[in-house]
Amino acid sequence: MKGFVFHGPGQSAWEEVPDPDIKDPTDAIVRVGAVTICGTDLHILKGDVPEVRPGTVLGHEAVGEIVEVGSDVRTVRPGDRVLVSCITSCGRCTYCREGMYGQCRGGGGWILGHLIDGTQASYVRVPYADLSVHPLPSAVDGKDAVLLADIFPTAYEVGVLNGHVRPGDTVAVVGAGPIGLAAIATARLFAPERIVAVDLDPARLEAAKRLGADAVADAAEAPEQLIADLTDGLGADVVIEAVGVPESFELCTRVVRPGGHVANVGVHGKPATLHLEDLWIKNVTITTGLVDTYSTPTLLRMAAAGRLPTSQLVTHTFPLDRMEEAYDVFSRAADTGALKIVLGGQQHDELVAVDAT
Repeated sequence: MKGFVFHGPGQSAWEEVPDPDIKDPTDAIVRVGAVTICGTDLHILKGDVPEVRPGTVLGHEAVGEIVEVGSDVRTVRPGDRVLVSCITSCGRCTYCREGMYGQCRGGGGWILGHLIDGTQASYVRVPYADLSVHPLPSAVDGKDAVLLADIFPTAYEVGVLNGHVRPGDTVAVVGAGPIGLAAIATARLFAPERIVAVDLDPARLEAAKRLGADAVADAAEAPEQLIADLTDGLGADVVIEAVGVPESFELCTRVVRPGGHVANVGVHGKPATLHLEDLWIKNVTITTGLVDTYSTPTLLRMAAAGRLPTSQLVTHTFPLDRMEEAYDVFSRAADTGALKIVLGGQQHDELVAVDAT
């Protein structure tokens, strides 16, 4: 079979790799039908995630069909159409019993495309299949469902739920990339008074408006003043950090109101200053987190009911064998307008790139 293989910083290729086999009785083998590319995959290619060994197939999100299961798998069987979660759960360790699947200590957590071969291939082995794949409702298209493997549960759990968004809140989302846009879409479910999107890219701010932002602000043009004007000087009730750089985190702490919440979702590669000299008196709650994907079944039901605008985030589609081209388009998002790219299997050669505007 073919897979997209990491060979070291700046080195990768779509090439022949061994077919996966059942290794443990809780495994399932999934024929991949649709995958997407994550910003984390770009970090891996840059060498920012040293745990990823050269020779690893990348990818941690997929939709596909079960083709084989181990002897202990009970909830899915060959022929089932499933969503492969970005998080694998053993279901038995202390963290899994508390619903913190991202912190699994039993051989799960974020392992696909990280510690073991991932989903950007013709087939993928999924450990602990009973808890790590989700049967797909027939009403949910694979192109939409694959966005529920990572970005929607991440935005919803780590951003909206950790931030305690409530009816009537002012919510500021700093960063209007895929995670920020998913945070805007899912924050709307809680009827905030207004959502303000902050970004440097005009095209992404336009996308934020389409996804439900009531106001947008250029990050280079004093967004603090706009948020202050909208809130009588108090600041936002909830601020969701969806970039992962020091400047964006520090902006979040400046625009949150006393008693408010800052929910950090962005993956930070550099230290950010925590200005406790200003924050100690403000009763501010700051949360961080890796997605646990406990919300995936709920999000799947909402997608089936037409409550999630998943398809609006997909700007480009490619056949699976054009993985290298898709990575190039995704890595140049500022030029290409790429938000989320979905790649289909070889049987979908009719898929072509779509207009990102």
